[in-house]
Amino acid sequence: MVRHAFARLSLGCLLAAGLSGAALAQPAPAAAPAMRSERPETLVSPEIGADRRVTFRIKAPKASEVTVTASLGVANPKPPGAFKDQPGQWILPLQKGADGVWSLTVGPLEPEIYRYAFVVDGMRALDLANPAINAGGVTPWSYFEIPGPPPRFDEARDVPHGAIQFRTYRVGGTGPVHRVAIYTPPDYDRQPARKFPVLYLFHSGGDAEEGWSRLGRVAAIQENLLAAGKASPMVVVMPYGDIEGDATALPAIEAFGRELMGDIMPMVEKNYRVQADRNGRALAGASMGAGQSFTLGLRHLDRFAWVAEFSAGAFNSAKFDMEAQVPGFLKDPAAANRRLKLLFIGVGTEDTRYPGHVKLDQILTKAGVRHEFHTTPGEHEWKAWRHLLAQLMPELFQPAS
Repeated sequence: MVRHAFARLSLGCLLAAGLSGAALAQPAPAAAPAMRSERPETLVSPEIGADRRVTFRIKAPKASEVTVTASLGVANPKPPGAFKDQPGQWILPLQKGADGVWSLTVGPLEPEIYRYAFVVDGMRALDLANPAINAGGVTPWSYFEIPGPPPRFDEARDVPHGAIQFRTYRVGGTGPVHRVAIYTPPDYDRQPARKFPVLYLFHSGGDAEEGWSRLGRVAAIQENLLAAGKASPMVVVMPYGDIEGDATALPAIEAFGRELMGDIMPMVEKNYRVQADRNGRALAGASMGAGQSFTLGLRHLDRFAWVAEFSAGAFNSAKFDMEAQVPGFLKDPAAANRRLKLLFIGVGTEDTRYPGHVKLDQILTKAGVRHEFHTTPGEHEWKAWRHLLAQLMPELFQPAS
């Protein structure tokens, strides 16, 4: 049984395995009449039933073994025939049909977002029939969602909606062209004289500026909270932050900080009605973006009063040095507490970064730095980051109690 495989499956490998899906169609039969248009073969995968059962399918007639690695979470029971890869994640064998299609049905599953990937004869493969994939990262995943009822906190509901725009800018005026996604809340157009606070929200490594709007569901989370009266309306700015080299290293974080404060923030404050002061600015991010938000936010408390991070990896390293990350921060906790409206750290309980966050919580507590430590079920994935964002947003831009 193949338990672990993390190589990307190239198109050549897909063809060799005889895979097919929405993105890899079979040619029309050679004997088809000249005037007849044959539709290409397609697969429905994953197929989500009304009973919340999910069927995975992949066509691989030449394969000898196909499994699916699925992060089904700790809330769902172990599927029959599955064995554990890590907490909340299962490896399940698919069965081959006479037509060369391998399939498996699991569930019913609890309403949530889930990720999965096929392993075909030892090679990892995304589901070609499913366009919902993460934009990048070390390990690719396909995603599917089980809807409510009632609708989940991150599902689009019949509530007032905002808008997402994409803008471009040239780094430093002469450098490469980068894009930034900007979300404006429903009240932005209805209240033309109002200035809004702004959350700068950074994506994970290998992802892009559309990650939070597409898989992070930032608009639905914000709008559902607003409709329930649980959050303040805010503009959300989601820049591209995966610069060349090791984007998690301090020199890269500092370079991204220069781009943020030298290019992105001036562009936003020139073109949008946002508050241009520290009390009206927040930083947050996931994974790579968490290292950026934590480091830049705490280094620049003159610009940001609200700082949050989800699942940063730096805290897991035995070489993690808070003084190197944020010089002088722990030496004057009273000053940090006066300037910070909120320091929010969060992680999934099944994330390999969880121990590092426990360590950071202990460091901050021992130093007397006021902060909040939030957890949620989940691995290093969008499921956890959506929940953490929904925990963060109600706390941002609130008056002091």
